[in-house]
Amino acid sequence: MTEKNLDYYLTLPYPIRIYPEPDGSGYTAEVVDLPGCITCADTLPELWDLIEDAKRGWLELALADGNPIPEPSLPAVKEELSGKLTVRVPRSLHRKLIEQAQREGVSLNQFINASLAETIGLKRTA
Repeated sequence: MTEKNLDYYLTLPYPIRIYPEPDGSGYTAEVVDLPGCITCADTLPELWDLIEDAKRGWLELALADGNPIPEPSLPAVKEELSGKLTVRVPRSLHRKLIEQAQREGVSLNQFINASLAETIGLKRTA
C-alpha cells in the first residue's frame, strides 16, 4: 500500500479550473477537489506556478492538521494518454490564436490549453 504523504498527493491528477477575471485584470485558478485552494495572477504562466504553490500549501496544512484529503474526482482513464493532440485548423484561425497568445504574453500552447479548459467547462459556473 502506498503511503499517503505529500509526495503521494502531489502526483495525483487534481482537476484545475481556470477562468479569466470579468474585468480583464487576470486569471483565477482553483483546484476543484480541494475546497478553498484558489489563486489569482495577471498572466497564465504566473497562474500555473501559483496554483501549484497553493495546492502544495493546502496539502501540507491538511496533512499537518490531520484533515482528510479528497482524492481527485475525475475517474481514472483506462488507457495511458500521451497528452499530445494534433489538430488541423484554418490558417486564419492559427494566426488569430498566435496573435492572442502574444497579446496575453503566453506561448501558443499555454493559450490553447487555457482556452480549451475554459471551453469544456473548467471555469466558474456561479
